[in-house]
Amino acid sequence: MPSLGPTELILILVIVVIFFGVGRLPEVFGGLGKGIREFRRAAKDVEDENEEDDEPKVAPKKSKPVQAEVEETEDAA
Repeated sequence: MPSLGPTELILILVIVVIFFGVGRLPEVFGGLGKGIREFRRAAKDVEDENEEDDEPKVAPKKSKPVQAEVEETEDAA
């Protein structure tokens, strides 16, 4: 994916100024910043939920020591 250079950024800024006007630029960029922050927060929440889902919910069953199993087997025989 190609990156944006200074020429492209200036062209985008000129188009925004023409479309919205100079007076509304702080409002437009403030809304853009809030949107980006909200997107990052939501992405982080989803990532945290995925990490929680990867963790095992139930602890693994503890096995008996080998010696106890051998004694039980000998007693049963």
